[in-house]
Amino acid sequence: MKNISILGSTGSIGTQTLDVIRNNKDRFNVVGLAVNSSIEVLKQQIDEFNPIAVSVYDEKKAEELKKQVDIEILSGKEGLNKMATLEEADTVITSVVGSIGVIPTLKAIQAKKNIALANKETLVTAGDIIMKEVKKNNVNLMPIDSEHSALFQCLNGEKKEDINRLIITCSGGSFRGRTKEELKDVTVKEALNHPTWNMGGKITIDSATLMNKGFEVIEAHHLYNIPYENIDVIIHPQSIIHSMIEYVDGSIMSQLGIHDMRLPIQYALSYPKRIPNKLPKLCFEEYNSFTFSIPDIETFPCLRYAYDAGKIGGTMPSVINAANEVAVREFLKGRIRFLQIPETIRKAMDTHNLIKNPDIDDIMKADEWAREFTEEELR
Repeated sequence: MKNISILGSTGSIGTQTLDVIRNNKDRFNVVGLAVNSSIEVLKQQIDEFNPIAVSVYDEKKAEELKKQVDIEILSGKEGLNKMATLEEADTVITSVVGSIGVIPTLKAIQAKKNIALANKETLVTAGDIIMKEVKKNNVNLMPIDSEHSALFQCLNGEKKEDINRLIITCSGGSFRGRTKEELKDVTVKEALNHPTWNMGGKITIDSATLMNKGFEVIEAHHLYNIPYENIDVIIHPQSIIHSMIEYVDGSIMSQLGIHDMRLPIQYALSYPKRIPNKLPKLCFEEYNSFTFSIPDIETFPCLRYAYDAGKIGGTMPSVINAANEVAVREFLKGRIRFLQIPETIRKAMDTHNLIKNPDIDDIMKADEWAREFTEEELR
């Protein structure tokens, strides 16, 4: 029986994680839940899963929930950090959205908790620090992303020195094949209409700009210690091959499966075991072919910017992440155009005064600077 604490339990990954746990109650037990403000959904989760304690980031909502349930309820950053370091927890699922997930993930690692990571920003902004702490504290960090789960599985039993390159597949997002001219006046509704995956709003927009794939490149660099020059992205609209590894002899290993996040979530929770489930199985008869193409980085430059930020290193990945968060937020609110997202990110990158070997405080200060800069630019 593994005791699980979930940071971001009412979001897309959080609810799907609870679905996996719901179907495996003899294997997994929920001890902690943390949310931003969705106390109605959290109340239902408390009633069903009976955690020891929960955290609501919004302090007013936390006070409201205290009147409805009889368990420990925490709030703010302290509450989030407490859910990440609960003594009873074996594994912490980090599925909050944004750089707010960095510090609690770091604290969980330092408390010697195994991590199932769905918060991209943790490795994007602080990958060097995080991976050093993982090694220092001898914990497992399992990726929940379908692409990184695929890479992990393809590496199983192989030697790192035999890797020629990592190949991360990409659906192409909502606007695959469109020109820059055609993207000038796209709507939020169009951008949120992802062709294959059912995800939260922010990550769906990141998919449309290809920033999501750029973040995955940075994550893969840190997770598997592979140079950026040996990490490629390829468009695969069917989203069945989740990623591949090319070895030095030319052989390519790939992991295939249906596009359902519960598969990599379950694998991250059950590893090193595999457990059965009732999810649909891949039906090859439904596909006449699998197709591949090269990303259009002129029309979707965020992918190139992420490569640039990763290679520059230091505080630059923190800047690109924070600028992207603000720009995507403003787009989702209908305040800016789609093409202003990459334009504003580039301005933040070009303006930032780089710190080459930052500590965690430097990284968070760079994050704060980039948010203020981007908000002012868009204002």
